[in-house]
Amino acid sequence: MSHELILALRELEKERGIPQEALIEAIKSALNTAYKKNFGTSQNVRVELNQITGEVQVYAQKRVTEKVTDQCMEIGLEEAVEIDPSVIEDILVDVEVTPSDFGRIAAQTAKQVVVQKLREAERSLIYEEFSEREGEIVTGSIQRIESKTVVVNLGRTEGIMLPSDQIFSERYEVGQRVKGYIYEVKNTTKGPSVFISRTHPYFLKRLFELEVPEIYEGLVEIKTIAREAGARSKISVSSLDDKIDSVGACVGPRGIRVQNIVSELNGEKIDIIKYHKDPEKFIANALSPSKVLAVEIDGDGKKARVIVPDYQLSLAIGKEGQNARLAAKLTGWKIDIKSESQADEEFELNA
Repeated sequence: MSHELILALRELEKERGIPQEALIEAIKSALNTAYKKNFGTSQNVRVELNQITGEVQVYAQKRVTEKVTDQCMEIGLEEAVEIDPSVIEDILVDVEVTPSDFGRIAAQTAKQVVVQKLREAERSLIYEEFSEREGEIVTGSIQRIESKTVVVNLGRTEGIMLPSDQIFSERYEVGQRVKGYIYEVKNTTKGPSVFISRTHPYFLKRLFELEVPEIYEGLVEIKTIAREAGARSKISVSSLDDKIDSVGACVGPRGIRVQNIVSELNGEKIDIIKYHKDPEKFIANALSPSKVLAVEIDGDGKKARVIVPDYQLSLAIGKEGQNARLAAKLTGWKIDIKSESQADEEFELNA
């Protein structure tokens, strides 16, 4: 060990923010373990590291006795007096037991500790950086695919895209550039794990914030989102400025804004719905593109009965019930859709 080590520790404190004192304590603890491992002793030893010279010394506690029966645990009174003239029999005294070749072991151990601390500090910085970015969209290239889990290179770390976070209709290949939404960052023993998603409803929300200035600036607000990733989504929007058409702002000139988002999602259909405080109007809007003749509200259990023209029934329900299902998710109401003729028949039966 040398003075150069102390200088290196000071530089690490300045550049990486790792406290020198913490490094020294970690090195001392590791040296204590290394001493016992290499010299196989049961002695109560402690390692001292001079913070100016870098010199390492090992001390063992030995009991002062007139007659020594255990060289590892005891020291003769005459020898102990040479160390400390004030010692008396049966007390403990620190005796230097530094091996001649311990400097080499100390240097190797210090290097290992410093490297480990650097790794821990780097992991901590990465965790802090990405935990602050939770809720953001990131872009990276696919590094590898393991058991259907896509691992994305995000620069300083990797993003994990689980099968449930992947759009079912998309095919992923190594080297491909992808966008994803950071929904969780975990700090593990192996370092930070950054989980990204392309199916999360907020991925769609963030895409609209990036594409629509009025949303980013807070002039238009996304109220609710209902999404079946890869197939179809509905979002409800509201304008905080009467002069701004919330739906028109999201669609963009000639539909360019929403088309850019559809392209990013590889053709996922997106219905942009005008939010309304009146649940009847909101439910009617949510069933777009179907026309709605009437909405009857049952406040208990948040149920709504919707009547549509006969020729619009299949459109209102959607393929495999998708349009009705998304409308229910978007509004938070249970929706029962009836055609005009079905409603008339029920009225006649109940009349």
